[in-house]
Amino acid sequence: MNNKSNSLNWFEIPAVDIARAKKFYEAVFSITMQDMVMMDMKMAFFPWEPGSGKATGSLVQGPMHKPSGDGCVIYLNADPDLSTALGRVEKAGGQVVMPKTQIGEFGFMAFFLDSEGNRMAMHSNA
Repeated sequence: MNNKSNSLNWFEIPAVDIARAKKFYEAVFSITMQDMVMMDMKMAFFPWEPGSGKATGSLVQGPMHKPSGDGCVIYLNADPDLSTALGRVEKAGGQVVMPKTQIGEFGFMAFFLDSEGNRMAMHSNA
């Protein structure tokens, strides 16, 4: 890795039921995800812009991907105010486990469990 590249390049969020997970993330973040099958994995891609230098990722259902409430936490961008997306979590089949919390000059964060049982986070500046 050089000093000009992002430390995060790609992320994969494990899913037991890719259709359910896709529906959850599309509802919470008001996005459309693209489906793909690659090798023995079903995937649903988060929106991305080729060549932008911004990291992106996908939901993945496959033998090497097991949802977990422990381990690494991925913070998804919920700007301009994470309250909107966080307010959709429970209706979409998830659970808020830490409400919107101020983190000083760095904005706000919140933790949630997604439809698959993954512990995830949101960040916004307001």
